[in-house]
Amino acid sequence: MSKGIVIVPTYNEIDNIEAIIRAVFLLDTAFDVLIVDDNSPDGTAKKVAELQNEYAGRLFLEVRAGKSGLGTAYVHGFKWAIAQKYDYIFEMDADFSHNPNDLEKLYEACVKGADVAIGSRYVTGVNVVNWPLNRVLMSYYASAYVRAITGMTIRDATAGFICYKRKVLESVNLDRIKFVGYAFQIEMKYRAYANGFNIVEVPIIFTDRTKGESKMSNAIIKEAIFGVVALRIKKMLNRL
Repeated sequence: MSKGIVIVPTYNEIDNIEAIIRAVFLLDTAFDVLIVDDNSPDGTAKKVAELQNEYAGRLFLEVRAGKSGLGTAYVHGFKWAIAQKYDYIFEMDADFSHNPNDLEKLYEACVKGADVAIGSRYVTGVNVVNWPLNRVLMSYYASAYVRAITGMTIRDATAGFICYKRKVLESVNLDRIKFVGYAFQIEMKYRAYANGFNIVEVPIIFTDRTKGESKMSNAIIKEAIFGVVALRIKKMLNRL
């Protein structure tokens, strides 16, 4: 068993799943991979199960009953990884918007002292490829909004490419986290920040997916807008 595990939530990612798994296992640093699949009708989980024969002891699969949201998928994966005693626990998308090669940068940042290493699109400017301008502006100003409400200095508060040391996730009551999209990513960072953990942003280039369909929706955006305010109120009332 390696020290780090990469959690990849999936729903209908048959076009990407084999390539992303192989890309992780080709890295010089040894990472295990956990796929948390929401019973994809396109056969994503079946393909992962086939690959487990090739990557025995390194590739793991958890299949849930149905589509329940990104946040709950990660919580499921976090609990699994904590139980297996992994020291470094990663979040990464299946669609290559996060470059698997950057896993090593996040890992190095945590080995050198960070408790949370964020693959940041905005810490050195705007490093986004293939997104329409309105999507870039929405994401960029969403992080500015989060900084204004919460007091965090993180430039990319909605980022979903992250390495957590296990102790960070163990400090969070994962059963209390109910957000599913951007708000989930913000809440996890805010809880780490509120608990005094060392958070570092590592510059990456984010490239929009070329295969499969985006899972973004208006409901996810609204959840983030109002969820940030709710988090701040909970912190002020010592109920976070």
